[in-house]
Amino acid sequence: MNADPRAALANLTAAFERHLEASASRRGENDPTVVAAYQAVADAFDLYDDTLLEAYGEVTPLEIYRGDDDDDDDDDDDDDDGDGDEVLDNHSDEDGDSTGVYLGLDDSDYDEEPSRTL
Repeated sequence: MNADPRAALANLTAAFERHLEASASRRGENDPTVVAAYQAVADAFDLYDDTLLEAYGEVTPLEIYRGDDDDDDDDDDDDDDGDGDEVLDNHSDEDGDSTGVYLGLDDSDYDEEPSRTL
């Protein structure tokens, strides 16, 4: 691949912009424009991460969320058969409350660090 990381970064930034625009004007919970923009961000990120690795031997600390991840073993992904047709999660209703609105973490989702006094 001999791609330029700066060009891949510009492509990723543009994909984020398109995702923001699609999200701001979405027409329902499973709007195909938002789903396509989501996929475009994931693809652009993969390209950026790959070109960064190839050019400089560096990677980002980020990973694409690909859906049901009940265990930490990423190698046994049933949908990942190498043909490139994997579809990312469309975020339809992850917490089961049917509201479709992200309200942040529940108290049980994070550990609060004790405050330190000097």
